[in-house]
Amino acid sequence: MKVKTTLNLRNLFKVATAAGILFLSSCASYDKVPYFQDLSRSKITTTDINNLSYPTIQPKDQIAITVSSLNQDAANVFSNNTLSAGTQTQSPVYGYLVDQNGEVKLPLVGVVKVSGLTTQQLSTQLEQKLGTYLTNPVVSIRLVSFKVAVMGDVLRPNVYASPSERLTVTEALALAGDLNITAHREDVLLVREENGVRVTVPLDLTSKRLFESPYFYMKPNDLIYVQPGKLKLSNADNGYQKASLVISALSLVAIAISVLHNNN
Repeated sequence: MKVKTTLNLRNLFKVATAAGILFLSSCASYDKVPYFQDLSRSKITTTDINNLSYPTIQPKDQIAITVSSLNQDAANVFSNNTLSAGTQTQSPVYGYLVDQNGEVKLPLVGVVKVSGLTTQQLSTQLEQKLGTYLTNPVVSIRLVSFKVAVMGDVLRPNVYASPSERLTVTEALALAGDLNITAHREDVLLVREENGVRVTVPLDLTSKRLFESPYFYMKPNDLIYVQPGKLKLSNADNGYQKASLVISALSLVAIAISVLHNNN
């Protein structure tokens, strides 16, 4: 009887060990989780920023133009902007819609080609044109249609509007609540449409080289797609898995109690 009991206990131990190994092997590898793994944590490092670029205005963009001048009454004609439809912000934003030819029609100066220009370049150009009509004009331009999409294995996939023209990949991911623990940090995809061309760019969040990438600074209508890890599917029904583990554990305990009881 003792021999039989010993064999049963050994078999029970083998089953429990196999179940434990199977469970642990399904866990994500930690070495793939941290961001920027090649960045020093023990000392301060500095790097020159050489990849900063500002977006250029594209057809179908919405731009807000504000003009101030010593003769402000004349400058106020620019306040008659068209209401934007479907804006992502909480309150209505007024602006001029860039047509398919990359042009806008403005008071005093008429039709202006704006596509391909940054907001700063357009401001300078308009100040020069308006100098004929206004005294010391100051032009401020904002790209109000700056929005990006974040989808895939993140906490809150959505379309996000940016109040600033300086939006980075890491800031966009932060808006989306960061990557889930199951996401592939080495396999993030950026999709960009610009000048009639669609470009797809692979990004690796585990490397500091991301900060030096020409795609680190985002542009309007960019899409970030975070590839789910293999565990995403297995974790889709996490509650069922946990229940199964609990039932298995209780079954093993019941078997052990039964063996000990029969031994006595």
